[in-house]
Amino acid sequence: MVNFVCICFQLVYLLLVLAFFSHITWAVKGNSLCKQTGMGEIRPHSVTITEFGAVGDGVTLNTKAFQNAIFYLNSFADKGGAKLFVPAGRWLTGSFDLISHLTLWLDKDAIILGSMNSDDWPVVDPLPSYGRGRELPGGRHRSLIYGRNLTDVIITGDNGTIDGQGSVWWNWFRSKTLNYTRPHLVELMNSTGVVISNLTFLNSPFWTIHPVYCSHVIVQDVTILAPLDSPNTDGIDPDSSDDVCIEDCYISTGDDLISIKSGWDEYGISFARPSRNIIIRRLTGHNQNGSGIAIGSEMSGGVSEVYAENIYFFNSSTGIILKTARGRGGYVRNIYISNVTLVGVDTAIFFNSNFSQHPDEFYDPNSLPVIERITFKDVIGDNIKVAGLLKGIEGDSFRHICLLNITLDVTTKSPWNCSNIQGYSSLVSPEICEPLKESIYPKHYSDCYLLPNHLRSSARHLAKETFPDIRS
Repeated sequence: MVNFVCICFQLVYLLLVLAFFSHITWAVKGNSLCKQTGMGEIRPHSVTITEFGAVGDGVTLNTKAFQNAIFYLNSFADKGGAKLFVPAGRWLTGSFDLISHLTLWLDKDAIILGSMNSDDWPVVDPLPSYGRGRELPGGRHRSLIYGRNLTDVIITGDNGTIDGQGSVWWNWFRSKTLNYTRPHLVELMNSTGVVISNLTFLNSPFWTIHPVYCSHVIVQDVTILAPLDSPNTDGIDPDSSDDVCIEDCYISTGDDLISIKSGWDEYGISFARPSRNIIIRRLTGHNQNGSGIAIGSEMSGGVSEVYAENIYFFNSSTGIILKTARGRGGYVRNIYISNVTLVGVDTAIFFNSNFSQHPDEFYDPNSLPVIERITFKDVIGDNIKVAGLLKGIEGDSFRHICLLNITLDVTTKSPWNCSNIQGYSSLVSPEICEPLKESIYPKHYSDCYLLPNHLRSSARHLAKETFPDIRS
């Protein structure tokens, strides 16, 4: 009888937990963070790119036209801002700068094409949190659409297209003939109030959308495509940025669909700007060589308060991955990932601690990352090869890793491989690995991110009403 009552108490407890988390309170914050505050406003001044001599034939180089149009619109920055309209056509251009209080608007049949001449992508200094170009020492090519120290920037339209024509860059990368790191398609740096929406991005030379050192960034309703074998064509990479919302996106690329970063080894540690308060929801996509959502491997400035929900990945290498290494330092903490569906994914959850690329020989191999309070909840998967490869670093602390209500149809005989980690689990199938077998309930809610302690008392109260003979 005692065992029966205990089992019933545990069932009631779990049902209460699952019901509670279907209405998790951070969603209120997410709604506020993801609300666009400037999209409905009409800019009082507007020009069309053709007014500055641009020709949309896909052959004429229009870099000067974009630069001159934006230079002209800068005079309206303190008068309510301005809009640059790009009509239907194929508008070839090199890199150009944006300004504050600007809307770049692409018509439905407008295509901005990146030049295939590397001279049209100027070389700029490396990011201070990286210390060098990500691929090569020294500088890096500037992104096609670039801005720094800006406020109130909107890149949007009626589902127009920005095509980086990255194949030439991928070939240079593969043949090792590059002198500098490849450019991104869009990079905003040290900016606030950024909205990117209702566009299609194609064939980025390197990472596609890269907000770095930014605050209050919204990326909504975008499609990002690149060949599945294209190298390092990440979709959206928030980097040392805070208050970022990514939602309602479809991404299919050659690497991570989303990768959250914050600097590289000693440079990221010194720069010390974390990525935090990041919301990802209603994301769909696939890849062959990367992951759906990645944290790292450049995470030396720290990553925290990441919330991802309503995620669907299919025919992909990895679902969710944490990438780090000795020498990275920094931290990853307070991560909550829920309502994930995986179909045809090789590895559902992966902690990879062997990303051994370093910017130079001056990194400190004794600088270890702090990994703690990471929660996975409500994950289902079909045709999964490996449920989890969860590998920490010997002598380090990967702790309070929590898995709740995970059901994966796994095709291999060894679904979990865990080492140098510590945590808890409940309702996980197939059976979880030994370091995570201890149950979340009733003692470890406070150790798991967003599994609040007060649920224990609520569950006890409900259990007492249901089973009045239970003793406290």
